[in-house]
Amino acid sequence: MKKNLKEVHINETNILLEGNLVKGGIIPGKISELSRIVTIQADTVIEGPVYAAQMEIQSGEARITGAVFTQRELHVNSDAQGRIDFMKCVASSSSVVSRAQDCRPSFHSDINAKSVSLVNAFVAGSIYADEIVLENSVVIGGIFATQSAEITNCVIGTFNVPSIHISGTVQMLLPTAFSVEKMSYTPGTRLYNLSLADLGALYRGLPQSEESGRIEMNVDVDDIRTTLTGEDVQKTLHSYTVVGKVLAADLIDYDKFQNHFLLTAAALGPQLLKTYDLGTDAQGNIKPLDFEGIRDFFFDILSGKAEIRMMTGTFNISEFIKE
Repeated sequence: MKKNLKEVHINETNILLEGNLVKGGIIPGKISELSRIVTIQADTVIEGPVYAAQMEIQSGEARITGAVFTQRELHVNSDAQGRIDFMKCVASSSSVVSRAQDCRPSFHSDINAKSVSLVNAFVAGSIYADEIVLENSVVIGGIFATQSAEITNCVIGTFNVPSIHISGTVQMLLPTAFSVEKMSYTPGTRLYNLSLADLGALYRGLPQSEESGRIEMNVDVDDIRTTLTGEDVQKTLHSYTVVGKVLAADLIDYDKFQNHFLLTAAALGPQLLKTYDLGTDAQGNIKPLDFEGIRDFFFDILSGKAEIRMMTGTFNISEFIKE
């Protein structure tokens, strides 16, 4: 954030911030401050954690460097614009909502709330909630709901939910996902798995390996009933997996795709003590694994700007066995 911000010290019940730098976060110091409402109008940096009854972000630029917890709601206005960064985990006893079309909030860690509804968001961690609704978003980790999830045009790591409905184009980064009820989908929906995509080469702008590609999944064909049994509990799940193809591909030196480095750097983000790289790009320059580059890269995949080749042919294990 390049603008000069006015430093303020918090000593009021309700707080309105615009063009401010808050040192030390916003934490209640007495009982009356537990019901505090924090409103960010625009251009604000909070250097620390926030605990509030309710938090509203009317517009960017905004950055909160500490963890955020709200008793009721964390809400980004639907007409918000600009960048919003939550550098650490975000939690709410009620809801986390950001459905602005002209704003791209970035969550550098996990989200945990009763309900989560996001549009155009980037989540470097996972989402834990009762109900999850995502649209045009990227979640590097998993989507873990105790009730339901609705996913539209997203790139996600994986999911484990009781029920899920998908629409548009949904792309998974990990080989397997689970649901208790059979997945439902809107006609025309496409489901892809990127476990064998050469994301490392694509990130550097290099030609993708001929052995790589995204795999189109058929919700009916690639649905495997899996029974998990414990001492006193037996649970049946629907497993949506390409693990057989991934196991075969392990014979093709899967490590050279560098996907795990890319996803780990995205998930760890601010926790890394240094910036790593994947080597040189097409111009011979070092391509760093920084948060900005990774976020933009996955949104390029989401929009189709970064085109991943389709996996062609079938796996024949005998072709890879060395005599």
